[in-house]
Amino acid sequence: MTDKKNSPLYNITARRIDGKPQSIGDYAGKVLLIVNVASRCGFTPQYSELEHLYRLFQKDDLLILGFPCNQFGSQEPEEENAIANFCKTKYDISFPLFSKIDVNGPNTHPLYQFLKNAAPGVMGTTAIKWNFTKFLVDRTGQHVSRFAPTDTPKSLKDKIEALL
Repeated sequence: MTDKKNSPLYNITARRIDGKPQSIGDYAGKVLLIVNVASRCGFTPQYSELEHLYRLFQKDDLLILGFPCNQFGSQEPEEENAIANFCKTKYDISFPLFSKIDVNGPNTHPLYQFLKNAAPGVMGTTAIKWNFTKFLVDRTGQHVSRFAPTDTPKSLKDKIEALL
């Protein structure tokens, strides 16, 4: 198992959608696909592809982590129970979902501070531009790749397989 001290990523804690704290360090040794999600976004149908990838590669230690965010066009206005219910009933989501967070601004969650600094966007910008921005993290928590909302989960399959 990867030593949790090798990456500052593993020192971060986030709140699961059920309110329980979750150390990202518990996921050391797994490939992570971390996505800021929303239920009323044009990219919301990507939930289906995310779930497909999760079911396909979960046995190989892929973990998808969904972080609802309401910072883009108020496209995630619901409370956690409603978000969880939507994801389960509409998309049969089984990968871990977390409580709503900010991915930009003064209240940016520490996870997204880490991810944005590890993998800046176009021309070095760190801001998240929209929902369904994706970060792919290797098993050591060291290498992070960033993908735009327009990059479908399906299009990341080969990149994910290469890390597994």
